[in-house]
Amino acid sequence: MADYHFVYKDVEGASTQWDDIQRKLGNLPPKPEPFKPPPFVPAEDPDLQPKSKAWIDERTVEELEDDLGLDDDRFLEEYRKKRLAEMREAARISRFGSVVPISGSDFVREVSQALPDVWVVVILYKDGIPDCGILLRCLEELATRYPATKFVKIISTDCIPNYPDRNLPTVLVYNNGAVKGTYVGLHQFGARRCTPEAVALTLCQSDPVLNDGHSGSDPSRQAVIKGIRKKFIEKVVTEHEDKEDEYSSDE
Repeated sequence: MADYHFVYKDVEGASTQWDDIQRKLGNLPPKPEPFKPPPFVPAEDPDLQPKSKAWIDERTVEELEDDLGLDDDRFLEEYRKKRLAEMREAARISRFGSVVPISGSDFVREVSQALPDVWVVVILYKDGIPDCGILLRCLEELATRYPATKFVKIISTDCIPNYPDRNLPTVLVYNNGAVKGTYVGLHQFGARRCTPEAVALTLCQSDPVLNDGHSGSDPSRQAVIKGIRKKFIEKVVTEHEDKEDEYSSDE
């Protein structure tokens, strides 16, 4: 008997009406779904990805022009201004940062003629006097904490001829060419038990002498004292945690 089944082609290959009937009756497994390729997704091009601020900051203007094909003068000018402002801010914050030794001939230039927005802390000292060493260590720590305040040290007799050693150490505070404070002797800062925090609070009793560079060019006295107290608390907590760690490790 001849086979009169009609054969036709579909996307899955050959099939017949008979096969369709058998699938409907359940005698054959269901026909598989037609093949559908996944949607096309182009590969990511790193050069086309958005650039992060860190990526931009690591490159010079010339490199940006080459990497990004920038020919927009306005964009480049804005970028230059932004980088210049960032560099100026970084330079302002880290203007000083240490106790700088000066001589008598440097005093006028370094102290009296300092910029009007700069507070200058001067310590008159002599080597070999224990009280001078104690106060110098405190001032060195403050100089790193408050890099926008200028700290200098000068041998007492280089600054004032025949200045008596019994008055050492002596601290002078200058601003805008004028003396704003005078502290004679270590007892002004708590004697030999003085700490950087005690020195900082004494210096800022009447004026915002200390400036960390993050509080603006003219911070208020209250803001400076608040910052000193905050740093003191942080220091105490850190020292307490370090002692606890040492105690735990000994066990």
